[in-house]
Amino acid sequence: MGLTGEGSGQSGDDPVFSSQTVGELRRGLLAWYDLNRRDLPWRHTHDPYAIWVSEIMLQQTRVAAVVGRYEAFLRNFPSVHSLAHAAEADVLALWSGLGYYRRARMMHMAAKAVVHDHHGVMPRSSTGLRELPGIGAYTSAAISSIAYGEQVAVVDGNVERVAQRLAGWGSDQRSGQSALIRQTQSLANVLLDPKRPGDFNQSMMELGATVCLPKNPTCLVCPLKLCCKTLGEHPTPKRARMRSQDVAYALVIRSRGVARTRSRGREVLLEQRAPDQSVMPGMWELPPLRDTEVAGEDLRMAVRHAIMQVNYYVRIRTVFEGDAEALTVPSDRRRWVRLSELGALPLTGLARKVLLRAKIAELTPASPVLESSLAAD
Repeated sequence: MGLTGEGSGQSGDDPVFSSQTVGELRRGLLAWYDLNRRDLPWRHTHDPYAIWVSEIMLQQTRVAAVVGRYEAFLRNFPSVHSLAHAAEADVLALWSGLGYYRRARMMHMAAKAVVHDHHGVMPRSSTGLRELPGIGAYTSAAISSIAYGEQVAVVDGNVERVAQRLAGWGSDQRSGQSALIRQTQSLANVLLDPKRPGDFNQSMMELGATVCLPKNPTCLVCPLKLCCKTLGEHPTPKRARMRSQDVAYALVIRSRGVARTRSRGREVLLEQRAPDQSVMPGMWELPPLRDTEVAGEDLRMAVRHAIMQVNYYVRIRTVFEGDAEALTVPSDRRRWVRLSELGALPLTGLARKVLLRAKIAELTPASPVLESSLAAD
C-alpha cells in the first residue's frame, strides 16, 4: 500500500491519505494539542538531558506516577555530569518504585558515555543518540525531535494505535505484526509535520493517551475523527495470559535504644538481591519465608503484585527478631536498616508497597506500570 504526504517523497497508486488530507490532519491535530495538552514539567524545556530523563521514566509507566519522580530526580541530578558521577545505588534509590530498573542502570551508563566520549554534550541527532546505551529508535526520535527539531517520527504504543486506526489497519493475528509496525512507522513519517516535528510527535502521543484509548476511545471529541478510517477500537492480538505465583515474606522490626521519634530508633531487616539476579539485581527486599503458606493467625497482610507477565500473590508475616533465622530462607546479604533511612535505599517495588501498607515508613508509593504494545528500547 502506498503512502503519501507533503514533503514525504513517497507516493503510490493507492495512498492512505492524500496530500491535502495530510495537511488538514497536521493542522487539526496541532491546533487541538495547543489547546488541550496537559501541563507537564518536561514540556517546559528543550534541554535534551531533561527530555531524555522524562522519556526513559515514561516508558511503560503512568504519567501521574512520573511527575513527582521526574522533579526529584532532576533536583538530585540536574545535569548529565551529575548523573554520570553519581553512585549507582543513589540513582536506583531515586528510581525505587518506578519499576523496570534496567532503565535507570542503562541511563546511568549512557550518562557516563556522554561525559567521557562526547565531552558532556548530548548527541544532536537520533542516529547519534542511538549509539548510547539504552537508547533505541523511540527514545532517540523523541529526544532529537523535541530538543533539536529533527524531522523524525516517534512511534510508541500510543502513536502506533492512533496511526493504525487512522489508516484502518490492524490484525488480531500475531503473525505479520512486525510488517504492520514497519508500515505504521512509514505512515508516521508521512504524517509528521516538518515545521513542528517535536510538537507533532507529542500531539500524537497525547491523543493516544487521552482520547484514542485502547478501550472505549472517545471518538466524538477526537480532532481527527473526519480523517479516521476506524472510528473505534481496532483489532489487536490478545495479550499473553498472566502467570500466577505464590510468595511469602517476613516483616521483621526491632527497636534500638530510646528514640526521639517513632521511626528513628526502629529498624527493619532487609536483604539485598544478588548482583547476578536477572530481575532487580542489587535491590533490597524483605526476607523470604521458607514456607509460602501462612496461617491465618500469623498473616499480617496479603497483597497482589504484578511484574511483567507474572501476578504474585504475596503473604506477609510479622516475625520476631529471634525467630527470623528459623522461619526465613538463609542469606548472608542481610542488614538492619533504620526506618528513617529507607528513602535512600533502592527498594524493590514490592518491599516499598508492603512497608507503606504496614504504615511503618514514609516512602513514595511504587508506581503502577503499563503494559506496552511495543517493547522498551
